[in-house]
Amino acid sequence: MKPSRAPQVLENPSLGEAAQLIKKGIAQKKTVIIACHCTVDYEGRANSTLGPGDRVVLIKPDGSALVHRPKDYAPVNWQPPGSLFKTTLKEGEVELRAYRRKEKERMVVHIKKVVLAAALELRDSGEFTLYASERDMQEAILLEPSLLEEGFRPVTKERPVDPGFIDVMGYDSDGNLVLVEIKRGRADKNSVEQLKKYMDVVDRDDSRRVRGLLVAPEATRGALKLLAQLGYEFKPLTPQKCSEVLRRRRATPLTRFLSGSR
Repeated sequence: MKPSRAPQVLENPSLGEAAQLIKKGIAQKKTVIIACHCTVDYEGRANSTLGPGDRVVLIKPDGSALVHRPKDYAPVNWQPPGSLFKTTLKEGEVELRAYRRKEKERMVVHIKKVVLAAALELRDSGEFTLYASERDMQEAILLEPSLLEEGFRPVTKERPVDPGFIDVMGYDSDGNLVLVEIKRGRADKNSVEQLKKYMDVVDRDDSRRVRGLLVAPEATRGALKLLAQLGYEFKPLTPQKCSEVLRRRRATPLTRFLSGSR
């Protein structure tokens, strides 16, 4: 990988210097960051005006533009990828226009003073992985029951019972009913007690064993001790593993299912 070029950074530049850096950075498809005092006008999906204030303007190589206030995580104004830009030096301000012709919308940032302007050549090829939620873990188990054990056959999910909802119910290879309680994080004694409430209300058949199974990445020592006392079981399973299952299954071509193959 080639090293990134040295960043261009200007502190307290004149408006002319800032305009030149912004224009050049956009033309070179760099990430441009501007800390400035500005106002913003928008016309398009709706019309809006943002009065004077200190903000950070972020322009990305994909043609997206965002205006951030000193608070809140979301931009107060933004334009999506594919926007076109025009930077103009006017008397008393730099006018930065981000517009989309087809959609007939535009965002105009009137920059009155610049504290910092930077043009950065950033490279990012990392794969983003969002680890599964408890609901995602449930879905992964339904798609690939062997995550719990070979021969497990899920029959229902989110079954309502008086204390709440049983995450997954199914049968093991011996025909025993299995109640599954899923935790995304470290399971503790409260998790075991929650499973016990479900076990207590499930109708029992003397000729059939009912197993309680707590599923989580890990469990506290107290939780494991209580599980042993109650005769329940623990199955370690991470959100990462479930994410891999979901990603693999969602990437499976539709023709595979249409052909009936598995």
